[in-house]
Amino acid sequence: MATKLFQNDRPHTKDISWCPGCGNFQIRLALIDVLEELNFKPKNTVIITGIGQAAKMVHYLNANGFHTLHGRALPVGTGLKLANPNLNVIVIGGDGDMYAEGMGHFIHAIRRNVNITVLIHNNQIYGLTKGQTSPTSLLGMKTSSNPEGVIEAPINPLALAISLDCSFVARTFIGYKDETKNILKEAITHKGFSMVDIFQQCVTFNKLNTYKWYKENTKFLGDINKEDRLEAYKYALSEDPFYVGIFYKKDKKPLDEQIECYKKTKLPLYKRNFDKSKLEKFIDNNFKI
Repeated sequence: MATKLFQNDRPHTKDISWCPGCGNFQIRLALIDVLEELNFKPKNTVIITGIGQAAKMVHYLNANGFHTLHGRALPVGTGLKLANPNLNVIVIGGDGDMYAEGMGHFIHAIRRNVNITVLIHNNQIYGLTKGQTSPTSLLGMKTSSNPEGVIEAPINPLALAISLDCSFVARTFIGYKDETKNILKEAITHKGFSMVDIFQQCVTFNKLNTYKWYKENTKFLGDINKEDRLEAYKYALSEDPFYVGIFYKKDKKPLDEQIECYKKTKLPLYKRNFDKSKLEKFIDNNFKI
């Protein structure tokens, strides 16, 4: 069998950092298939990650990559997309990385409608640091940091994104392989900020939200109007069951089509000549002491 362009053999070596049975393996395979089916090329594709087990994905794909600081993948992905809008930029993080340390960036990246795809591996626990409560851990769940049970209400990332008029909002469970691939494909080809919250099992630290639990507590959205924001919000609020599918889609101009530097020419910033005198003049006129 021919090796796929985005596939490398690092996950099969002894330095693998994912536990056997971890949902990250399935997400990796689904993402590789989708990138191949879209005929993307590694040289034009960039994987940006923060810190965490999900964030290690950047090392296990054959593409350009940047392993950033905890919660800081989105500003790096934003800067990269603005420097070269021709790149396919995919940002990956866990529910802790994206919804705790990175929550401020998550909110403002949605507001800006950066033309990137964000995949959040949501196992409802901190895996890398040994099982602490995450922003999406359910009430009453016992963790290493809340041995008597979680008392803080979990964040609802989908409802938050829809309230901010995010241009593409979806959720899936990695146990639904084909459906997940279809959702990822739509998210990656969407023009504007697209987020996919991916339920995945953590077989080591989360004994509540297991593969079986996700199968029993998720349900596919029916034939809903994906342009109806209020309807999308209603389904996002449901917790019995947790719905999966594409909740909301909206055509909005992405950031790189609105900022001044790309209104006259689409030439990427990194290909432009740098005129130092213009920068000095700008500083002199605007930052006089």
